[in-house]
Amino acid sequence: MPRAEWTALIADDEPAARRGVRQLLAAFPEFAVVGECRNGAEVLAALKKSKPDVVFLDIQMPGIDGFDVIRQQAAERMPAVVFLTAYDQFAVRAFEAQALDYLVKPVTEARFAATVKRLVRHLRTVAPAIREETIVVTTSKGSTVLHVRDIDWIEADGNYARLWIGERSYLIREPIQLLEKRMCAHDFIRAHRQALVRLDRVRAVTWTGSGPAAVLDCGVRIPIARRRRAAFVAALRAR
Repeated sequence: MPRAEWTALIADDEPAARRGVRQLLAAFPEFAVVGECRNGAEVLAALKKSKPDVVFLDIQMPGIDGFDVIRQQAAERMPAVVFLTAYDQFAVRAFEAQALDYLVKPVTEARFAATVKRLVRHLRTVAPAIREETIVVTTSKGSTVLHVRDIDWIEADGNYARLWIGERSYLIREPIQLLEKRMCAHDFIRAHRQALVRLDRVRAVTWTGSGPAAVLDCGVRIPIARRRRAAFVAALRAR
């Protein structure tokens, strides 16, 4: 199954409308839904917590409406916005608010597919430095977005990998060999066959009877394999 490349937030005060967008989006595995919101206050909180790449945003919601969400968040700090509405009278205001697209409910599969095509084209042109790297994991409470900057180290677990943030861990179905190719751009380095370590989390390197180990800020000690030692120490010194 392809790994989700982007994350999406769905905001609509109608449960059926939220369910409809989720079902339409299920046809595009490059997107993972990281949350649903019923009103503008929930949207503002979710934007801060999840930092999605796109929000499907209903215009008419109780309290804080879609336009108010953008005003309070500030347009330059908004992800890509696809407005949802039962009326077409807000189209001009939507594009003045720099919305990527404007969908009138009920949305057809063909119209939604056209929006996603436009959305993908937009997201692929966004500079990598602007889009913060995230990883979507599945927990007992649903999908959770992890920011790569928060991960201390990564442990191999068969065909899975365990991402450690402090004392908490999250399991994803991706072997560590594939993760290493992505994580090397984010200051991670292989310590041994089953562990990747983020260099800026290394507090010290200590020596024991079995060899050196990296001591992380969170207190974890990770052995450094003999054939990895020179590269590991050189990477630390180069920081």
